[in-house]
Amino acid sequence: MKRLVIALVVLGAIAAPIVWFVRRSGGATAETVPTVVLAKQPFVRRVIAEGNLRAVKATPLVAPQVGDQGGPMKVAWLAADGINVKAKDVVVRFDPTDPEKQLRDGQADLETANAKLGEESIKSATAVAGRDTAAELAGKELDSTRQFQSKDQEIFSRNQIIESEIDETLAGAKKDHAERAKTIERKLSHSKASIINVEQQKAKLAIAHAKTALESMEIRAPHDGVLVLTRDWRGNMPRVGDQLWPGQGVAEIPLLDAMEVEVFVLEVDGSGLAKGQRAEVRIEARPDTVFTGKIRLVDKLAKPRQPGVPVQYFAVVVELEKTDREAMKPGQRVHADLILDEESALVVPRQAVFNKDAKNVVYRRAKTGVFEAVPVELGPATSGRVVVKAGLAEGDEIALRDPTRTLDQLGSGSGSAAEKKQP
Repeated sequence: MKRLVIALVVLGAIAAPIVWFVRRSGGATAETVPTVVLAKQPFVRRVIAEGNLRAVKATPLVAPQVGDQGGPMKVAWLAADGINVKAKDVVVRFDPTDPEKQLRDGQADLETANAKLGEESIKSATAVAGRDTAAELAGKELDSTRQFQSKDQEIFSRNQIIESEIDETLAGAKKDHAERAKTIERKLSHSKASIINVEQQKAKLAIAHAKTALESMEIRAPHDGVLVLTRDWRGNMPRVGDQLWPGQGVAEIPLLDAMEVEVFVLEVDGSGLAKGQRAEVRIEARPDTVFTGKIRLVDKLAKPRQPGVPVQYFAVVVELEKTDREAMKPGQRVHADLILDEESALVVPRQAVFNKDAKNVVYRRAKTGVFEAVPVELGPATSGRVVVKAGLAEGDEIALRDPTRTLDQLGSGSGSAAEKKQP
């Protein structure tokens, strides 16, 4: 009996480390490790995004340039967003106070210039007439002096003859001075009239600018359509009382023959977005109808959609295959499924891929029944599945958990961080 007890103790001492080693080395048999047999299957990676419908082409309506200074204009009246308009309908009116004042000032300046020109015309005519009279009298005086000049030396003394010659010279000088003064007076009158004409032209130009500005106080629809007011970077529409600079967009009238979709994708989901990828679009008001299209444009950089909110999005423009004018209106909210990847491939669950020594590995069952670590090249992935591009083949049986660790170790969370890391 004593020998039997000793034999049992020896056998127990030998068996204990064997059991411990089996459990430690994952010697857990296939019965304790869940597996899956690989086969090619459809793999689709979708990204869900939200956005709005918009027209491919639209006629922009902008604040006009008024005058040379190009200052801001105040909105006095604004048509409602989304209304139907006809060609030539007024959609925006600006405050006409400033151009009306400019018009009144210009008209007053023109009346003043006209009055000054009339007054100067009378003064100039009087002055010119006086110079003409003086020149005429000087001419007559010269003629008279010459006619009655004392030249006969037998009758007149030498002093009288010299005085007569002096009188003739003086009369000639008076006549020349009168003629020159008449010419200068005419030129002076013409110069004064030219200055007043400049004032007239300035006043007329101010009046013309004011009238043009008054005509620009209204923006009219160039054609029939739906009026869509322009939103600023905060999403606000223009309102009565806003100051708009020349060239600043006020609204647009979209052409409804062709529509497209602008949606926003979270930055974390934007990997792989590319032109030409397929998209399925549903209008929020008609969720049962699916419109197909392709990605036409993807923003190069992610940007916040709302000021102060750090979440960033990629703006994506989807070109629709067809436009339903009855169902589609600019600004309608839409939900889009963007198909980033679509292929038939070997797909494994994410929990079957492990990181060992900075490499992605999958445990494949060998013919001997033992699991071996196989390096794999991964492709596109979703939250639960990942495509294996190289390293495995159809029919391979892989482990869905790490077979080198026991259930107790998995439950206690033991193991290195690298062993826990998944791609």
